[in-house]
Amino acid sequence: MTAAKHATGTLPIKAAITLTYMLFGALLNSVGAVNLLVVETLGVAREQAALLDAWKDLPIAITSFLVASLLPRLGLKRSMLLALAAIGAACLAMPVLQAFWGIKLLFATVGAGFALVKVSAYSMIGLVTHDRAGHARFTNLLEGLFMVGVLGGFLLFSQASHAAGTGWLAVYPWLAGLAAAAFLLLLLSPLDEGPIQSPGTTLRQDLLAMAPLLRLGLVVVFLLSAFLYVLIEQGLSTWLPSFNQQVLHLPTAMSVGLAVIMPATTALGRLASAAVIGRLGWFAVVMGCLVGIAALILATLPLTQGLAPLPADAGWLNAPPAAYLLPLTGLLLAPIYPAINSAMLSALPQRQHAAMTGLIVVFSALGGTLGSFITGRLFAAFDGATAFGLLLVPTAALAVALTRLRARLSHA
Repeated sequence: MTAAKHATGTLPIKAAITLTYMLFGALLNSVGAVNLLVVETLGVAREQAALLDAWKDLPIAITSFLVASLLPRLGLKRSMLLALAAIGAACLAMPVLQAFWGIKLLFATVGAGFALVKVSAYSMIGLVTHDRAGHARFTNLLEGLFMVGVLGGFLLFSQASHAAGTGWLAVYPWLAGLAAAAFLLLLLSPLDEGPIQSPGTTLRQDLLAMAPLLRLGLVVVFLLSAFLYVLIEQGLSTWLPSFNQQVLHLPTAMSVGLAVIMPATTALGRLASAAVIGRLGWFAVVMGCLVGIAALILATLPLTQGLAPLPADAGWLNAPPAAYLLPLTGLLLAPIYPAINSAMLSALPQRQHAAMTGLIVVFSALGGTLGSFITGRLFAAFDGATAFGLLLVPTAALAVALTRLRARLSHA
């Protein structure tokens, strides 16, 4: 089959994978807006709202750990269809339930579903591309469009936040409709999963595929780096709407709306970073990004002092400079995660990539949970400016971990 015919024949399944990935991007990263909205409209304590990240991230970690190595045996397409059906049903239930426990159940479903979707999607890429260049192009496109999905989710929840009371929950049937569209497209798209089947392994061998990697010092340092990165990223992105409201004294709708700048800059940074990394090398780029993140945080904090609350009908142009400065961290955070993942996977044999991807998902989920939880607790114990200022600590720790990772990669 020629490359052109292969590309045409795989277009429907590529579209289904992409739409599914974008949908989960929107839902996963809605937790920041939902944190604020459940406090405002459901009377939930901020300390309880801080646990929403755990309700999505722990199911990601548990599901990835238990079934990531088994998905080729279970069926990639079947696993992704299951995730879409579950999330569609959960979204339809939200306007009916109108309760915090329902929101927690939704995020648990999103987390477990995303674990199935991410491992399935990455395993499918090799089935729908015909060479390494095609694999790299589709992977970059998928991750870039994931961030577009995140951006779309922020815009959707920003609009929904204008509704009175719990009217914002009406956004979920629209997301259920997207899940149904992705389900039908995936169901009708042909996919040959024969090449990924491994009849020579037992169920026990599949379950234990991740264990040998944890004995490698290189892998341990990398997983610590991934953990710290996601801790920083989730701490910033999840609590940015609350920072806008509590520290910058912006109206609720504007607090959610301005937070969209962060996923927008992250999408831009992720799509543009490949050329820069190819020219300068991954380590120079990520260290420069970490210095920039620290500089942005330090520059933002003095600008939060002495701000007066804005009226509810104020426009975005009335927002203080800090509301635009801090979300620019997304531009600098964007290259770090793909860069260190690529460096790590390139140092391992191809047969270990699936198990390594499972570990990445597990430790990323744990980092996201801890980052959001710690930042939320600091918001409650001190104030938002202090909470964000203390993110400089894991930023410095990540710089140290990445220095160790480069040293180990050079001897791998």
